[in-house]
Amino acid sequence: MEAVAREEGLSAEEVRREVAAGRMVIPANPAHKILKPAGIGMILRTKVNANIGNSSVCSGIEEEIAKMRRAVEFGSDTVMDLSTGGDLDRIRTAILEKCPVPLGTVPVYQAVKEAGGSGEELDPDVLLEVIDRQGRQGVDYITVHCGILQDHLPLAEKRLMGIVSRGGSLMAAWMKAHGKENPLYERFDDLLEIAAKYDMTLSLGDGLRPGCLADASDEAQFAELEVLGDLVRRARAAGVQAMVEGPGHIPVDQIRMNVEKEIELCDGAPFYVLGPVVTDIAPGYDHITSAIGGALAAFFGASMLCYVTPMEHLGLPGIEDVRRGVVAARIAAHAADVARGIPGAREKDDAMARARIAFDWERQFELAMDPLTARKLRNTGEQGEEVDYCTMCGPEFCAMRVSKRALGKEEGVERKRGDQGLASEAEGK
Repeated sequence: MEAVAREEGLSAEEVRREVAAGRMVIPANPAHKILKPAGIGMILRTKVNANIGNSSVCSGIEEEIAKMRRAVEFGSDTVMDLSTGGDLDRIRTAILEKCPVPLGTVPVYQAVKEAGGSGEELDPDVLLEVIDRQGRQGVDYITVHCGILQDHLPLAEKRLMGIVSRGGSLMAAWMKAHGKENPLYERFDDLLEIAAKYDMTLSLGDGLRPGCLADASDEAQFAELEVLGDLVRRARAAGVQAMVEGPGHIPVDQIRMNVEKEIELCDGAPFYVLGPVVTDIAPGYDHITSAIGGALAAFFGASMLCYVTPMEHLGLPGIEDVRRGVVAARIAAHAADVARGIPGAREKDDAMARARIAFDWERQFELAMDPLTARKLRNTGEQGEEVDYCTMCGPEFCAMRVSKRALGKEEGVERKRGDQGLASEAEGK
């Protein structure tokens, strides 16, 4: 807790209070040896998660490790391994050995794979054994689809797109085939015992999240959310940390209501949202549609944004898709933090303004969320890096150059003032 307090500029007592109340989680399995813990909660800066993982037809260990490293390099606070193909224990072990941030998984994927790839053949005992095995390996948090129940399936049948969550669909297939209740719900106490043993955080999955705007905020989604609220309270009573996952595809005008409903029904448990994606018609650009929704969701109280890459709805993301997804989600998270007045959130923005007025290109690159892209785009112009204009306006129409003359400010004085501001920042640190 002390490490999280230092990172966030809070007192250890504030962090302990929020964790004790269940409004903050710190996913940190002691078996994850190189972990740098991260706190997830409303009073903290908004966190970003990046999903990696292979499919049964694509990618391997080295590529997934490279994706993990790229995600962390560009600022992802946690990573989830969603691998479904190959030797999953070996892949996970390899990632854990090199992953410095909290690592999450969706254990039902491995349990179904070990059952032959069919949700109907899932063995609940094997699922719990897989969860135990992953905890033993060092997994910090797990998505478990405990809240989708038999009574919810007729509600999902009314939808345009039905169930779009992989984990939710697998649990639905098992319930339909066996005529029994969700085994993770029925055996939630067993799940809590395993989670407590390894100090694994539960990420209560939204198996009925909407996959299109037409299904947003429907009866099925909110029926599951009510169950998740009950499970949050049971987890807290057992001393297990829990956060709640959320939609999905949600139109802009429904985002605030969705966040506030989760906070109410789940007693302020950290809300971890996928996007939300605000329109269905932008394949190839869903890192943008999700960033729009993510900024709003975080402003209204979501604690962590799951990135969406340009490959969403199209295929398995590659390493550059991971970079673009992380940067888009970080922009959304940062914009929300600035608007929420999170202490220190705007410092880099103000430093960037000073660097721009001083035409200090190197400082601008240092402050950029994606320095590599910023430098590359700058270098595509005809001018050198130190020239005090860009090719958009040129020297004659550069507003900053013109305004300095109009306002009676000498360029040398202004550049010096910018340098002094940067020096003061360094001294303050």
